[in-house]
Amino acid sequence: MSKEERSREGSDPTSGDDRNITSDLVRLMPRDVVFQVRFLGESQYLLQRHFQTFMEAEMAAAGMTRETHPMIQSFIGTHAPLLRDFVFSGVSLSHQFRLEEIERLLGDRASLMRVDLWDQLRSHIEMAEKQFRSQLSGLPAQLSAWERPQSPPGARP
Repeated sequence: MSKEERSREGSDPTSGDDRNITSDLVRLMPRDVVFQVRFLGESQYLLQRHFQTFMEAEMAAAGMTRETHPMIQSFIGTHAPLLRDFVFSGVSLSHQFRLEEIERLLGDRASLMRVDLWDQLRSHIEMAEKQFRSQLSGLPAQLSAWERPQSPPGARP
């Protein structure tokens, strides 16, 4: 499909009309939008601290302490957040709500949430495109490592 045909159909990403993609995304929201449970703040700290204490106790019982392994705190500090995120991700994935369920719970008969989401999508798409355009002049230098070699591999100049 040519650029002109895509532009006529309203799906040309270079046309600058982000309203088409925004409308497409909003149209797909009943199928593709999911609200998830997310733990924030002190809950994250408490679970991470639990895993730090748990790991210290389990490792000490297995003979690994600060005395035998001086860098053990660094290991625990790196792995406790991974365990925390594993737990919260599992809970989040098992508690998802579709857009219609949220609208029903909120009593949003006018679908105002969809209008708000449309506005937010449009705004963020515009910001992302603007940010990319502002960095465009520096891309040739960044992409120089990805250019095709001037001579075939193994060839002598």
